[in-house]
Amino acid sequence: MSQFKIKNALISLTDKNKIEIVAKELTELGIKIISTGGTAKYLKSYSIEVDDISEITNFPEILGGRVKSLHPKIFGGILYRKNNKHDLKDINTAQINSIDLVIVNLYQFKEATKNLSSSEKIIENIDIGGPSLIRAAAKNFAFTTVIVDINDYDLLINKLKSNKEIDLNLRKSLAAKAFKITSEYDKLIFDWFNEDKKKLKLPKTLNINLNKIFEMRYGENPHQKGALYKDPNIIDESGIANYKQFQGKELSYNNLNDADAAFELVNEFKNPAVAIIKHANPCGVSQNKSLLKAWENAFNTDQTSAFGGIVALNRPLNEKIAEKMSKIFLEVIIAPKITKSAEKILSKKKNLRILLCQFPNRKINNNFMIKTISGGYLLQEKDDGSLGKYNFEVVTNKKPTKKEIIDLKFAWIVSKHTKSNAIIFVKNSTTLAIGAGQMSRIDSVIIAQDKFKRNHLNSNNKNLSLVGSVLSSDAFFPFSDTLITAAKAGVSSIIQPGGSIRDKEVIQEANKRDISMIFTSLRHFRH
Repeated sequence: MSQFKIKNALISLTDKNKIEIVAKELTELGIKIISTGGTAKYLKSYSIEVDDISEITNFPEILGGRVKSLHPKIFGGILYRKNNKHDLKDINTAQINSIDLVIVNLYQFKEATKNLSSSEKIIENIDIGGPSLIRAAAKNFAFTTVIVDINDYDLLINKLKSNKEIDLNLRKSLAAKAFKITSEYDKLIFDWFNEDKKKLKLPKTLNINLNKIFEMRYGENPHQKGALYKDPNIIDESGIANYKQFQGKELSYNNLNDADAAFELVNEFKNPAVAIIKHANPCGVSQNKSLLKAWENAFNTDQTSAFGGIVALNRPLNEKIAEKMSKIFLEVIIAPKITKSAEKILSKKKNLRILLCQFPNRKINNNFMIKTISGGYLLQEKDDGSLGKYNFEVVTNKKPTKKEIIDLKFAWIVSKHTKSNAIIFVKNSTTLAIGAGQMSRIDSVIIAQDKFKRNHLNSNNKNLSLVGSVLSSDAFFPFSDTLITAAKAGVSSIIQPGGSIRDKEVIQEANKRDISMIFTSLRHFRH
């Protein structure tokens, strides 16, 4: 028999929203209600007949409310198996009544950790009885119904009104939700107790609880499934995962992957900046006092690759930029805000996705990158390496000018966000050419130069040249051929990590060609 009539319900809640409605319905259905102190008092204020739990146990609350429901007459009523003759004998001997329905939610521990400074007070918000009641009812789902979500109240009442009983499949589904709630709750508490251990670079044990936000039509390719998940315990509203979609089609897996790459890159700049991304690689980046000029410069880097690209701005999207963008095909635009006039212009492009995303004032609280491998996972910290005095060493006879230093730092940031092997040519805080994802560094230089020549043919600015540009490399030069090729293109200054066994040879070649060079001792591989 998979259905059992509900005779007795135990209700114990921190969040009592709408429970008076449920309790009245249960009472009208002839279901007896048992409740703990605060909840019992609340229900009685609505003239709902309630048996206080202490009347069932014949034992008062003790230890300031720490012990209320932990009693055999409560847990025996929840856990006994109605088809087990030994359980029935025990229940009859102990004169325990069945508890067929358990409605519980938990002390708000997460809120306590945010709002309370005293550890003693936070500890008092660790629920003991609540999780125990939930787990007991969920374990015995074959005979007991557990409700932990206010969104299931209507379902419960509708089922009871129509059938007077809850079927087994639904009880199992509700039990699964209950165990999910208690596991997340336990993780919150575990994390709080391990605050000091969070300083460990890599934890010995990593527990991740994620909630599915939505399922996409497919993953990276049509034969793969894909979905977006979020950590419910991260409160920060910044970042791509917390986007607000303003218009356009549903986002795809690739849209979100590229959007994150664009967002992370443009977020590195303090001044107005624009980044255009294609297949997770930048194809144009610019920083300028004028956001419109930054857009024009970024777009002119590689107009061909920008077609169907993802664009991120770190300033509000305005009418002038919207007018320019409306003339080309883009998949996604990301900005912190959008003006009314820009909305009107871009609304004509119905499929264009516009995402409004908050840019963080501090580092977003997911410091790790996780990658699956056969039979396991790779975990690493995010690449948050940045330049400072200690890792900005001039290693050549010639020193870079102030203007070159600005461009070198800009190029270094772009190379950090480009797939290895990455080579970036920059002038006036704008990318001129990008070589990405090649198996050899020299090929990245050659491809970048070749793309510049082809893009130059389509550019409105025929005066563009690589002469006087700077170059950034995400990793050291294994041979001097990379520097020689860059020098022939007109590069005047280079920034790279250094660390090659041929560094001395590369430095000599730079001195020979009157090129300044910076070593950062900081590599930015990206795979």
